[in-house]
Amino acid sequence: MPRLTNDNTARDECWFRHAGDEWASYDSLPAPIRRRMQDHAYDPWAVNMVKLWRLFRRRHASSARAERTLIHHMERLEALEREAFSSAYRRAHGAPLPHLAAGASVLRRRA
Repeated sequence: MPRLTNDNTARDECWFRHAGDEWASYDSLPAPIRRRMQDHAYDPWAVNMVKLWRLFRRRHASSARAERTLIHHMERLEALEREAFSSAYRRAHGAPLPHLAAGASVLRRRA
C-alpha cells in the first residue's frame, strides 16, 4: 500500500527515504542540526539525517565536525531540491518558481 503523504513534489524521484521513526530520529539529533532542519525549505526526513549524522560522526571522529558537515550537506541538498523543483515547475508552467523569480528566500528563518 502506498504511503500517504501531503508531499506532492518530485522528491521521491530525486531521493531515497529510509524507513523509521521520524520523531525518535529527530529527537536523537544535536540541537544545531534540529534547528537547521526546522529552517530547511523542504522536509529533510529525520531518519535520513540520523543515518548521515552517524556516517559523518564515524568519518570525522568529531561531533562538531560531523555537525558542520551535515549542516553543509543539508544546504547542498536544499539547493539541489530547489533546482529540481524549479525545473519541474518551469516544464509544467513555462515560468520560474514564483519565489525564485521574486528573489525571495524559502528558508523559514534567516541566519
